[in-house]
Amino acid sequence: MPQIFKPAANYIARASLILGLLAPLIIGYGVAAITRSPANTKVQVPINQPIPFSHQHHTWELGIDCRYCHTSVEVSAEAGFPSTETCMSCHSQIWTNSPLLEPIRKSFETGTPIKWNKVNKVPEFVYFNHSIHITRGINCNTCHGPMQQQHITYKGNAFQMQWCLQCHRAPERYVYADEKNPHMSPRQQVFNLYWKYQAGDELTAREHKILGGEYGGSDGADEKKAGKELLAKYGVKVQQLADCAVCHH
Repeated sequence: MPQIFKPAANYIARASLILGLLAPLIIGYGVAAITRSPANTKVQVPINQPIPFSHQHHTWELGIDCRYCHTSVEVSAEAGFPSTETCMSCHSQIWTNSPLLEPIRKSFETGTPIKWNKVNKVPEFVYFNHSIHITRGINCNTCHGPMQQQHITYKGNAFQMQWCLQCHRAPERYVYADEKNPHMSPRQQVFNLYWKYQAGDELTAREHKILGGEYGGSDGADEKKAGKELLAKYGVKVQQLADCAVCHH
């Protein structure tokens, strides 16, 4: 009886079995890579706004405090968007005829609020409170990236649950006290960092990473020990931070 399959068919069969076993892993890795890529998360992708607002120009070049526009960031879950009146407090005097600012002037004349496009948004089933994080000294750049360098605002991090849990499971890696300004509260320290940067003061390695939007927590033993002492001082219940009910209601 003639041979139906050549010896090479054995190698093809083995390769097919191996590929069949690896296929789910390859597909899963590919899907994960796509969902975590900027094409899906929009991380570092500038979002167009009705008015081309530059954080770098307003915060770094002009030295305007974050809270001048984000008025509720210290006391509310939402940071808040600047009202037309806030913008016009300056632009009724400067750049009064700029074509770029026509939407602001029209909004002020008609009383119609400007519809800003949200850059950062968590799902509806997730609860996030800005004031709680500010009160514990978590800097804006830790989550939002290097805001003082952004001409057109973009998302600094993907805000995936695993990323949030890195801090909630070990918050001692993120909280710290400014040794040069021990009198400051954590809230004051958050915004003072931008003033230190503006004034050209000497910054620590941690502060440089925070301002660069690259800070992912400290692994130093001394820093983590100091962080735990701060958590006890702030009354943070670490054992509950990773509970589902903390963020999901």
